[in-house]
Amino acid sequence: EYQWKGPFYFIQGADPQFGLMKSWTHGDTKNGDDEWGEEIKLAEQAVQAINKLNPKPKFFVLCGDLVHGMPGTRWKKSQEQDLKDVLKNTDQDIPLVFVSGNHDIGNTPTKETIDDYCKNWGDDYFSFWVGGVFFLVLNSQLYFDSSKCPELRRAQDAWLDEQLAAAANQKCKHIIVFQHIPLFLSKPDEDNDYFNLDKSVRQEIMEKFHKAGITAVFSGHYHRNAGGSYKGLEMVVSSAIGCQLGQDTHGLRVVVVTEEKVVHRYYSLTELGSHGIEKELLDLLAKQK
Repeated sequence: EYQWKGPFYFIQGADPQFGLMKSWTHGDTKNGDDEWGEEIKLAEQAVQAINKLNPKPKFFVLCGDLVHGMPGTRWKKSQEQDLKDVLKNTDQDIPLVFVSGNHDIGNTPTKETIDDYCKNWGDDYFSFWVGGVFFLVLNSQLYFDSSKCPELRRAQDAWLDEQLAAAANQKCKHIIVFQHIPLFLSKPDEDNDYFNLDKSVRQEIMEKFHKAGITAVFSGHYHRNAGGSYKGLEMVVSSAIGCQLGQDTHGLRVVVVTEEKVVHRYYSLTELGSHGIEKELLDLLAKQK
């Protein structure tokens, strides 16, 4: 879909992270993830809310930490199977897009953990077009710590440069990026933190994205809503479908793409399920040229 066909929208979710809620309340985030009934209910609620929406979203993207179990841990496979069982109920006409998070491939990923993720969920980085808009899905763990697979980091970098060069020739309306770890939480020059990318890497990526004319980067990882901007590039951090670490509610973000801009709003699962999308955003969608 290289051609602009008018405004559309998609749904962004992050961190269903089956198993975190129990391990967080029990103060054992390494092996306390042996129950995830709460998260199953929340993920089901998210799927039901999305299925009710009219018009339908173009796709539903999940920005990483699909489950809590790290590679090789006891409950990971069961958590993944339960998440797949929930997601199978998503409306057949709404494609699912998966982004790898640190719990999916490890804080320090290896070729093996990434291969395992790809077998289960699809490529760890790829691009796609929807209605004249170019989308990039990145593996942010390769920016966080690629010490055990430096060649994979180099491969993603080379691929990204090619993609951005190709996008420049295609005259797309917007370029939008999905990754798990935010570039930054509120300010481009904020200190290094578990929840953002290291300053040196961050600066290089932000500059590359800015030069390529990228409109927005959507991520998760923080389990709270946050965000800011760098030279017109918007960084959008969405809270979790699963465990909340701040004051936000379990929710999803509705993202409307118009010719001029990208407008988004975070909804609680309850609000989206019972009221749907507000009129203001629906009006933007109705402005077909």
